Amino acid sequence: MTDLDRLKELVARRPVDGEKELEALYQQYACATPPKKGETVSVAYRIRLLILDRWNLWKRLVMYRQWQGSGGEHLDGTNNRCEQAIGNWIKERYRTMRGYKREESAVGVSRLLVWAGNHTLRGGAPLVLLLK
Repeated sequence: MTDLDRLKELVARRPVDGEKELEALYQQYACATPPKKGETVSVAYRIRLLILDRWNLWKRLVMYRQWQGSGGEHLDGTNNRCEQAIGNWIKERYRTMRGYKREESAVGVSRLLVWAGNHTLRGGAPLVLLLK
């Protein structure tokens, strides 16, 4: 349970040395063998697969730290307050959790969110301008 709690914390906080910690966690479970035909899967093997999956996804989880667009754009990391603000503007946070299919979409939507957010204290964004 301690290892699973640590895995959950690593994914939530995404520390700089998180990839090394995931590798160390994986090494603890590397000897867990897959089940033979007809056997049930051991808990250790399931944990091994879970840690391996998160380890493989780590570069995508921390992509916002080093991503740079063609125009020099950078993505800022988010926190709960940031997510709440995005949720108040547009329910776009669900798409960011699933991921974008093209980098241009991520940049375009992030610019739209900033533009709309800048109008929240002025009675709302003039969305009719987007239709022209």
